Amino acid sequence: MTAQSYSSHRRFFPMYHFVALPLLTANFVVAWRHASAIGGRNAWWGVVLAITLVILAVAARVMALRVQDRVIRLEMRLRLREVLPAALAARMNELTPRQLVGLRFAGDAELPKLVERCLSGELTGSDQVKKEIKDWQADWLRA
Repeated sequence: MTAQSYSSHRRFFPMYHFVALPLLTANFVVAWRHASAIGGRNAWWGVVLAITLVILAVAARVMALRVQDRVIRLEMRLRLREVLPAALAARMNELTPRQLVGLRFAGDAELPKLVERCLSGELTGSDQVKKEIKDWQADWLRA
């Protein structure tokens, strides 16, 4: 695998992003055009079902990402207990879930300084944290 960095860490799941979601979206467009041209209760019911399928696919992805974020939060709390000095480890519950998501890519050596910056309010979101990481630790197991 190639090295991972801030610019290359985003992950696409081809079956979802390039097959299922585009096909479900195209199905909605076709159903809408069909219902607009023909009309009738059954044709418009097809539109309702088509949009429901799109919503279902997006909701499933959002739920998977939410579970992933919860696992990351748990994993990072365990890691922070081992890596941080006691004073900083005592404050780890002050970190937001987004900060923890960003911190997961940081190497152990730079983690304490990044946590201090997060707790001081200097780094508030995952994107800000990720941009500050020097020793990027790849994560190939994301959903």
